[in-house]
Formats: sequence, C-alpha cells, structure tokens
Amino acid sequence: MTIRPIVKSIAVKQPPAQAFALFADHTALWWKKGTTLGKKPHQDIVIEKKPGGRWFERDEDGVEMDWGQVLAYEPPGRLLLNMQLNTKFQYDPSLVTEVEITFAPAAGGGTLVTLEHRNLERHGQNADNLIAALTSGWASHIEEFGQYAARL
Repeated sequence: MTIRPIVKSIAVKQPPAQAFALFADHTALWWKKGTTLGKKPHQDIVIEKKPGGRWFERDEDGVEMDWGQVLAYEPPGRLLLNMQLNTKFQYDPSLVTEVEITFAPAAGGGTLVTLEHRNLERHGQNADNLIAALTSGWASHIEEFGQYAARL
C-alpha cells in the first residue's frame, strides 16, 4: 500500500538562502508553542546542520525529545529530515518517514518553500488517522513559517 505524500507550499519574500536559514535555524521562533511533543512548551527546536545530526525539541525544563535525524542539510535549496514518530507521536527509532523541504527561487526575488512528508505507509494500519493529523499539522506549521517570514 502506498500513501500519497503530504505536500504544503508557501511563498515568502526572502531569497532562498535567507528562507532556508529562517526555517532551519529559527524553527523555535515560528513553530507555535504547545504544538510539540513535550509536556511543557518548547524552548528550542533544533535541526543540527549535518547529515546524521539530530532533529529534536527542548522544553522549558531542558527535557529533550527526539523527532528524527537530518538526512541532508544543503543550504540554500534543500533540507531532508527523517521523522521517527509513531502514530501516537512518540519517538520510535525503528520508524522512518521523510520530510523534505525545498527552497526554490520565485519571481520577484522571493522563495517558494515546499514541504513534502512521504513514506507514510510505513505507519501501517494506523496510518489513516495519523494522515489527517499530519495534513492539518503541516498546513498550520507552514503557515506559521510564512507569517514569521512576513514579519521580517
């Protein structure tokens, strides 16, 4: 069974290099508080700048929760992450789906930011419920990023 990837895009006014940096280096600033894994709001969301690096959140108490790993860190055009969260949004190192974010030059000097979350069939029989949550979640998060970029 193959499940169609979730794809969300937004145009921002920044050129690709700046849009990439805003997305990858300032995630904690644009990601809505209270919508991460932790019991307490996040203090930071970290995407380490190297293949094999960690993708994780740190809450107000300093507790870290892994989300996955960095597969490719290629500024200014591409960021590829593996998401290792199960259908209960708990870290599961044996589960790997991919989240690819691309940053393409757009007319007028801006950037088209496209997020694609794929390999969702790896969640098995419970994937359907998760797909709805991920679809609305990614839609919200890409919009949050766009709003953050618009303020700068």
